[in-house]
Amino acid sequence: MKTITCGGALGLDGLSIVDGLDPGAPGAGEVRVRIHASSLNFHDLAVVTGRMKTAPGRVPMSDGAGIVEAVGAGVADLSVGDRVVSTFFPHWIDGEPTVADFSTTPGDGVDGYAREVVVAPASGFTRAPAGYSHAEAATLTTAGLTAWRALVANGGLKEGDSVLVLGTGGVSIFALQIAKAMGATVIATSSSDAKLERARGLGADHLVNYRTRPDWGMAVRDLTGGRGVDHVVEVGGAGTLAESIVAARVGGHIALIGVLTGPAGPVPTAALMARQQRLQGLIVGSRRLQQQMIRGLEATGLRPVIDRSFPLDDIAEAFRLQQAGDHFGKIALEY
Repeated sequence: MKTITCGGALGLDGLSIVDGLDPGAPGAGEVRVRIHASSLNFHDLAVVTGRMKTAPGRVPMSDGAGIVEAVGAGVADLSVGDRVVSTFFPHWIDGEPTVADFSTTPGDGVDGYAREVVVAPASGFTRAPAGYSHAEAATLTTAGLTAWRALVANGGLKEGDSVLVLGTGGVSIFALQIAKAMGATVIATSSSDAKLERARGLGADHLVNYRTRPDWGMAVRDLTGGRGVDHVVEVGGAGTLAESIVAARVGGHIALIGVLTGPAGPVPTAALMARQQRLQGLIVGSRRLQQQMIRGLEATGLRPVIDRSFPLDDIAEAFRLQQAGDHFGKIALEY
């Protein structure tokens, strides 16, 4: 079967197409899935470029969607023919977080979904939303669930709340769509006026170009009558956190879900305390949260935004598009 492996320090040039071994029949508690799509995330980019160390020859990609071909003994909630999507933490089923690393995450600690067939624990998949294409389903594992947990599960988002999303990547666009579906007001930032207009087309109520307004935190405060927003989906990390603290209201919620500006940096703790805000770090979510999200997506009719799809053979080209930052929403692989 066609399989992609990564070469660590070689970066994108180390991505290789190999003829992998068929994994065979599933054992007890396992399912065999024909994978038809994946989607790109910052975490995947870090793995394939060697910024995050993993085993040589690792099969990348944490997101996978496809069809169940066989089930092992004891599998009760998945059946042959089900359209499924992978879970980011296959062994975090429900409740409070139980993991603090990527040792069990497909595409990092274990082999991922850049291959045509996998045999894996049934807990590594849930049913996909009804009517979704495989590519649409594959956007949910990381980006979709991160946005859902940030706003709904942890943020307690409700109608009438205000939400700030930073940029127009996969998590931010999901957050925009979820917030609008739940009756919230959304402010979106970007350095591109063209992308901001696309965000407006998805329902963004206010737009801020952070290139022309480097004090975008105050711009957000101005747009909210000086109050600030209820929720910030903070994808930048250290380089944007100070402005997010300015942008959030007193007692507001900041979900720290990304490190696009770097893994560490100074935090204006005095400002965070003065505004009595709740800053919460999170990484994706549990299998149960994914199932709840899927029910929510089916109820609202929300569909992911996919900028472009590539065949599996062109995985390096797909990552180069991601590196350039020219995409809006998600980038998919279909195979």
